[in-house]
Amino acid sequence: MNKSTSENRPLPLSSIALAGAFAALVVTLLSLAAPARGGAGAAALYPRTIKLTDAKVAHWAGVMKRAVVRTKPGLAAPIVTTLPTGTTDGTQNVVLVLARVDISPHQSWYRVRLPILPNNKTGYVQPRYLSSLFVVHTHLYVDRGSLTATLKRDGKTIFKTMVGIGKSIWPTPRGEFYIRDKLTSFNNPFYGPVAFGTSARSPTLTDWPGGGYVGVHGTNQPRILPGHVSHGCIRMRNPAILALARLMPVGTPLTIR
Repeated sequence: MNKSTSENRPLPLSSIALAGAFAALVVTLLSLAAPARGGAGAAALYPRTIKLTDAKVAHWAGVMKRAVVRTKPGLAAPIVTTLPTGTTDGTQNVVLVLARVDISPHQSWYRVRLPILPNNKTGYVQPRYLSSLFVVHTHLYVDRGSLTATLKRDGKTIFKTMVGIGKSIWPTPRGEFYIRDKLTSFNNPFYGPVAFGTSARSPTLTDWPGGGYVGVHGTNQPRILPGHVSHGCIRMRNPAILALARLMPVGTPLTIR
């Protein structure tokens, strides 16, 4: 059987050279296109948001330097406020960190809850102003209707008690807040043995020493609880506040309904 004369015929050197040049060109074009496609893919990942606080787990951080807070993640965004490093109670200022927003592989911002009026305000701050993040698994709920406080850990109730809240002219504000500090040296029986400062603010006078902030504390008048008895603070009987103090760390989210 005769084979085709062209089947095993060697190609001219010029054809080999041309094919090699063409292959080299294809490889070069592919190598140039790959980073372009990768770059476009990487760019498509940003901005991205990573949630850091929910009903079961939350993150908080200390304010280590006076922190400029902006309306959006970017230095061109308007300024909302500037956070000091300390509180009016003389303690380390902290913020609840709701999310991390990555706007590039090398630049991130934190969305934080703010202890300012109007209540429920949030803003964006650069990580360089804050400490490392700390995690908590607790969440305190105060129900103004049932006059109760409930602490949950990982979504499960571990503590519940009756409370006193603000009178109608000094209402305890509704919203999402967090526990800013824990105080045990008031030397004033009015506040009981332990008091927690919160990020909740009241436009009217409260019975918190710094003024304007809503506290969670004990009382030397347990007989008036539960009820609408305060200037906005949340009061509970002393055995209850001591039990809460053993269970609830600073940075715990606070929901007032």
